[in-house]
Amino acid sequence: MNSAANEFRKDFKIFSAPENKDLVYLDSAATTQRPDCVIEAVSDFYRTSNANPLRGLYSLSIKATDLYENSRKTVADFINAPDSSCLIFTRNTTESLNLVAYSYGMNSVNEGDEIVVSCMEHHSNILPWQMVCRAKKAKLVWLESSDDGVISKEEYEGKINSRTKIVAIAQVSNVFGITNPVSDIAAFAHRVGDNGKGAVVVVDGAQSSPHMKIDVQQLGADFFAMSGHKLCAPMGIGALYGRKDLLDAMPPFLSGGEMIEYVTRESATYAELPHKFEAGTVNAGDAVGFARAVKYLDEVGLENIERNDNNLAKIIMDGFSNIPHVHVIGNSDSAKHCGIVTFTIDGVHPHDIASILDTEHVAIRAGHHCAQPLMQKLGVGSTARASAYFYNTQDEAVRFVEKVSKIRGWMGFKD
Repeated sequence: MNSAANEFRKDFKIFSAPENKDLVYLDSAATTQRPDCVIEAVSDFYRTSNANPLRGLYSLSIKATDLYENSRKTVADFINAPDSSCLIFTRNTTESLNLVAYSYGMNSVNEGDEIVVSCMEHHSNILPWQMVCRAKKAKLVWLESSDDGVISKEEYEGKINSRTKIVAIAQVSNVFGITNPVSDIAAFAHRVGDNGKGAVVVVDGAQSSPHMKIDVQQLGADFFAMSGHKLCAPMGIGALYGRKDLLDAMPPFLSGGEMIEYVTRESATYAELPHKFEAGTVNAGDAVGFARAVKYLDEVGLENIERNDNNLAKIIMDGFSNIPHVHVIGNSDSAKHCGIVTFTIDGVHPHDIASILDTEHVAIRAGHHCAQPLMQKLGVGSTARASAYFYNTQDEAVRFVEKVSKIRGWMGFKD
């Protein structure tokens, strides 16, 4: 992939719209843009195949059902899930993690147990576990990282022990961009956690799944959560992979239509996987879009995406190294950022950085990035964050650095 003349940009109409013709979009860690093929797949579903899946005996409903279930298999194959019935469609990573917390955590964690999370987690992978710990009188244990984002072997081996019931960790940090050693952590947790039975490992894959090839079996994930909108798919569709024996033993997260086999006035028999966890009318159109998106990413090539991410991060970080008063948060190695470069500028609030860049048609994120415990650890209230993806170009990275270099001057500083 030559990111100086990116051949994939033509697939994204948003960049050729007159109002966006000179837009530098560097907020893909928040949400990615959608290629035409995904938008068309969703539109085609509603134009030609729209019916309530799983419920009708007529041909159109059967067609909608087939499209929905084929989409499930496509997404399951994308992360190498061993069985598509272990892939639950949800709204997003947040809902997936809450499903695990309520259906597994609330029914498996007991007083005195421990749940281990890292200091760099998104709030979506903190708040559900805080809730479980409060309700079950368990203890929340924090894995600390170095200032450059590394969780050492000594750290996780010192914190995960026989009392550990659950380890919840992001594969890639949405602030540092660093890839955590999840497979090593999982292997250790499975050996020593929960009194020798093995702790359950919950992986937040929201930031990793768009940027690298995922194999949930090789990773050792008992649960793996991801969001479609960070993978060029529509908003409002996500997925949760779960180990089949765990999902089979868990009660439903939501109750109602479609997730049952039989209902009496006194009780109900729940449907088999995956439908036990998909109550109500499903989001079939966006599931079809999700499947088309991951096929598209496979066509682009995850290895090409990773290479391009690293290249753009290097251009940005090398450029920043020549600008006084600009400080990159995290590792000094650009290859460890997954295209995410989080930074501060002396004397300039991150919100001002983002607002000024917006006037220059550069879109970045500013704030605490739903990672306030990490911000507190780093001693900052908020940061600015640029996040590149495969549709960004080298020229855009250079232009971004040039704009950042002028911000203090535009703010009136005499450097």
